[in-house]
Amino acid sequence: MIELNHYLIVSAALFSLGMICVLIRKNAVHVLMGIELILNAANLNLVAFSRFSAANLNGQLFAIFVIVIAAAETAVALAIVLSMYRLLKSVNLDRADTLKG
Repeated sequence: MIELNHYLIVSAALFSLGMICVLIRKNAVHVLMGIELILNAANLNLVAFSRFSAANLNGQLFAIFVIVIAAAETAVALAIVLSMYRLLKSVNLDRADTLKG
């Protein structure tokens, strides 16, 4: 039987992979994918705690809210990445400081 511990271990693994991806990668698209992994880990925690609490659907509602926020964040972030590529011909985050001025 799958218990809460199993969900938490998978969620911790997803969060760790996402954090490693955000911290190590220099490509903007890879960083965005790492952020999505982190958000999915949070969603997994929300749904798991909601499932194992007594008839409480608040975690699932928050998870849907996080998915909507993640979709909006992805749309805005991809627009920024496309603008960065158009100006710099690269999506390397080390060169993103040239977008300041």
